[in-house]
Amino acid sequence: MKQTVTSRVYDVMIIGAGICGLMAAGQLVDTGASVLLLDKGRGVGGRLATRRIGTGRADHGAQFFTARAARLQQFVAGWLEQNLVFRWSSGWSDGSLAAGAVGDGHPRYAVQSGMNALPKRLAAEHGTKGAEILTGVRVASAAQLEQKWVVTADDGRAWQGRSLILTPPAPQSLTLLGTGGVELPPSERQALEAITYAPCLCAMLMVDGSVWLPAPGAVQRPYDQISWIADNQRKGISPAATVLTLHGSPDWSAAHYDDADSALIPAFAAALEPWLEPKQPGSGSLLAAEVKRWRYALPTVLHPEPYLHPAGLPPLYLGGDGFASPRVEGAALSGLAIADALLAELA
Repeated sequence: MKQTVTSRVYDVMIIGAGICGLMAAGQLVDTGASVLLLDKGRGVGGRLATRRIGTGRADHGAQFFTARAARLQQFVAGWLEQNLVFRWSSGWSDGSLAAGAVGDGHPRYAVQSGMNALPKRLAAEHGTKGAEILTGVRVASAAQLEQKWVVTADDGRAWQGRSLILTPPAPQSLTLLGTGGVELPPSERQALEAITYAPCLCAMLMVDGSVWLPAPGAVQRPYDQISWIADNQRKGISPAATVLTLHGSPDWSAAHYDDADSALIPAFAAALEPWLEPKQPGSGSLLAAEVKRWRYALPTVLHPEPYLHPAGLPPLYLGGDGFASPRVEGAALSGLAIADALLAELA
């Protein structure tokens, strides 16, 4: 397939428009840098994902986020003022998400209308400041061309940039660089190869009736095969229907990752059965069901720093939730740290 390279050379190209890439882009575009974000999904957000199911809605990736670090708390304060996010609960008690529970006490934030509304808002704000965001782009390679980077999609389109930020899971970033013929220093390649992830199988079940999950409508059971159950209606994002999100544990998800949906849905439905409210015969029946597979859901071995910056190349930064601290907060902090370091390097 013929490669078509754009003539424009961006200051920064970012692969992955999840929370890491979006937080980095926001800091960079605010300084006047020209920024291009590319993402393979139909929309932005990565695992900050919300999906319609029947007449309802479900968060099927990240269920909430924390803001333990002061840097992120500053952003959350603004999002709270905008009524974009809300405090869902704090702490854990007896395996359940419960308001005022005995636990670490850190607030768990969710997003009005679903978790995906947060990255959508950030992308819209960055776009008004000049960032270019392209979704539905499956990047095939990242290659060095003299002192620039060339990122090529599987359809032959290609873009040039003076610097490159890679936010996909480490194995995918290594594949992009390897396909592009980029040789990383051995120690840095080994550091990326050391990052590991566990998968997660997710089910979204729309049921007739309601469930009696503990307040505020979720239960975490880390030692069970189905380790998370949440009621999206009680969460406030699915007013028209009772839709539950269920996550398999890392071990169970790994063992059943390639099972057919037709085999997985009954297993998820059986785990939900004890939580259904007793109703008239026929209530509690399954009205709709979907399965989502997250191959790189939970970082299990992290890189100790918030990003990796290989030497001897044009500016290249790798980050995400596999760096320093996991999940949404870790990915956001990684993006902010990358932006700080890149701005210092380009100054």
